[in-house]
Amino acid sequence: MKCPFCGHEDSKVIDSRPIEDGKRRRRECRQCKKRFTTYETVETPLLIVVKRDGSFEPFDRNKLLGGIYHAIKKRPVTIAQVNSIADEVEERFAVSWNSQMTSDKIGSIVLERLRHLDAIAYIRFASVYQDFKDVAGFIAAISALENDD
Repeated sequence: MKCPFCGHEDSKVIDSRPIEDGKRRRRECRQCKKRFTTYETVETPLLIVVKRDGSFEPFDRNKLLGGIYHAIKKRPVTIAQVNSIADEVEERFAVSWNSQMTSDKIGSIVLERLRHLDAIAYIRFASVYQDFKDVAGFIAAISALENDD
């Protein structure tokens, strides 16, 4: 680490403490002996969602949460469970080492989790995600849900 006072390239770490998004390190320059603080954070790549029409947009956790909250309105699903679903989507981005994910894949992850949490929330989310055009779409989704049980 380059010293901000003398420009020397070598310093030693005197103290290291975890902070919210990384580490805080207290350093001492080996040449001028002055001390300074550095902060290290983990750089996360920009996550991109590939939409059905082929366009791209940055992943927005709040948009995902909004869609899930809309589906669970007045249902016995907790905020912790909703956050867990959003966390799983973000973890799947990270595990795949891919900065792009299709909106279909994200919707599938959410549907799979909602299927096990609450059937009504599942149907509500599926109706928007799968873009039901008529009653037949609802009937097919409900039948699939009943056949899994």
